[in-house]
Amino acid sequence: MITFIFGILILVIGYIFYSGYIDKLFCPDDRKTPSHTLNDGVDYIPMGRNRNALIHLLNIAGMGPIIGAIQGILFGPVAFLLIPLGCVFAGGVHDYFAGMLSIRNDGAQITGLIDKYLGRNACRIFMVIVSVMLLLLATVFVYTAGDLFVERFFNVKDFSITNPVVFCAYLVILVYFISATLFPIDKIIGKFYPVLGGMLILGTGLVLCGFFAHGVNLEEINFSKLNLHPHNLPLIPMFFMTVSCGLLSGFHSTQATIISRAVDREKDGRRIFYGMMCLESLIAMIWAAAAMDVYSLNIVPQNMVGTVNVVNIVADKFVPMHLAFWVTLAIIILPITSGDTALRGLRITIADAIKLEQKSILNRLLIIFPIIFCVFGILFWAKSNANSFSHVWRYFTFFNQLIAIPVLCCAAVYLKREKKNYFVALIPALFYVFITMSFIFSQKIGFNLPLEISEIIGIVLTAVVFVYMWKITKR
Repeated sequence: MITFIFGILILVIGYIFYSGYIDKLFCPDDRKTPSHTLNDGVDYIPMGRNRNALIHLLNIAGMGPIIGAIQGILFGPVAFLLIPLGCVFAGGVHDYFAGMLSIRNDGAQITGLIDKYLGRNACRIFMVIVSVMLLLLATVFVYTAGDLFVERFFNVKDFSITNPVVFCAYLVILVYFISATLFPIDKIIGKFYPVLGGMLILGTGLVLCGFFAHGVNLEEINFSKLNLHPHNLPLIPMFFMTVSCGLLSGFHSTQATIISRAVDREKDGRRIFYGMMCLESLIAMIWAAAAMDVYSLNIVPQNMVGTVNVVNIVADKFVPMHLAFWVTLAIIILPITSGDTALRGLRITIADAIKLEQKSILNRLLIIFPIIFCVFGILFWAKSNANSFSHVWRYFTFFNQLIAIPVLCCAAVYLKREKKNYFVALIPALFYVFITMSFIFSQKIGFNLPLEISEIIGIVLTAVVFVYMWKITKR
């Protein structure tokens, strides 16, 4: 358990010192935030720091810190170090600058930030990528939340969309998505998310308490053999693509820019954006540890290893029977409360791009209904066979990590203009250029090249991006 505890210490120390350093680089001040200067009663509404923090935690969490953790721990205890290190030096920096740059730019979405700091051509490209990623994420979260719910509470084993119970579960979730996307942020999200955020923390806390009540079997890291994956998946790039939420996730930037329109003071940003990223990383580590334990006991059927079904096995193992219900419910909340804000982010992004004000409910409906139609189409295709969902998840994973790169590059350009240390953002950006390019060139969903060739291409493209960034920052 030493490796696990050491990882938690990295998180705590990293938040205290490194996030403080990042905050000083940005220098938040007392200027009025967009929530006050552009208050429209829908998306721009000032809310308190703790309220925003809990909302942001739910927005960014999704199923990532759960599914990513129970898949990522298959690589071995190295996950207990890579997750917190990635969070402190990449994920926290990414989330912080996404939110704070948005605040400084009237609540601009990430496509608006890319337009300003990287240019119109990059904005056009990532406008498409962001839209596709948010659609895929919403679909994945309807899928996973619906299946997890009907399995736990209706004991359903047939998850086909023709099953009336499954179809109704999906329909209810989509209706909620429409409501949460349509109404002002303080009406549904602002009222219920702080409570739901407390449930998430409570559910994960119960699992952690189970470690001490029932004992937990955790391996220690062996530096002579870091990668222990049973299918010999390469640590680079696969670990960094598998574990996104909790380490680094481009999706977070789309959520930080939603909350940026509700931040009351700039000085709240460190706790809201960087702090909640660290808390999500802690959640991921706890679930990774729980998964490692149940895997070691061989109580997880082989066909369920790395799947969302491990959640119920962990709950039954570590939590008393009368409380296991709450753990599962807390996890079901995650994809629902990220799926709705994914669609909200997509609505705002499209509205900003076409200059359509969102104070009018009719204007919001004009954007929302085509989006829901697309989600339905992807959902039906994903349910057509098991491989379809696998493809949706893999493409989402790629686009998710890809989007983090321009956000970090925007931060690097901003810091360079301010004559600050821009390497804190540029280095993780370049690292993830290598990771994402090595992944897409080596995978069947991409170019299916040998990993060695893919890594060489990744290095070349990383150098290209470095030169591109050098030219931009020199201007």
